[in-house]
Amino acid sequence: MARVVLVEDEPHIATLVSTKFRNAGHEVSMATDGESGLELVIASEPDLVLLDVMMPKMGGYEVCEAIREHFNDTYGPLVVLLSARSQVADRERGFEAGCDDYIVKPFRPADLLTRVTELLEKRGSA
Repeated sequence: MARVVLVEDEPHIATLVSTKFRNAGHEVSMATDGESGLELVIASEPDLVLLDVMMPKMGGYEVCEAIREHFNDTYGPLVVLLSARSQVADRERGFEAGCDDYIVKPFRPADLLTRVTELLEKRGSA
């Protein structure tokens, strides 16, 4: 079981993803904007952050950079960016910000869970 922070401002997506992850045995905390998401990540030190790119108050790229800075690029949480932006430059920006994976919307929650489970297993956090 992993501790997951989901930062997503779209209620439908947040519900689908959180339900899928909880049903798989993960503990899920949620935030609906970048600022509160960053605060939640710092306070809870999760294993994984699922982070929307386009959000109010603070975008996903900036939140990802702040997470990496806070944890000093040491054994901080895995960060998976979720975005409707599918251009190569968008993905590159995500990886430059420090994400571990970049998933393009729309996606199936089951596929997201599979990819995240693989990342967690590689790290030993599953």
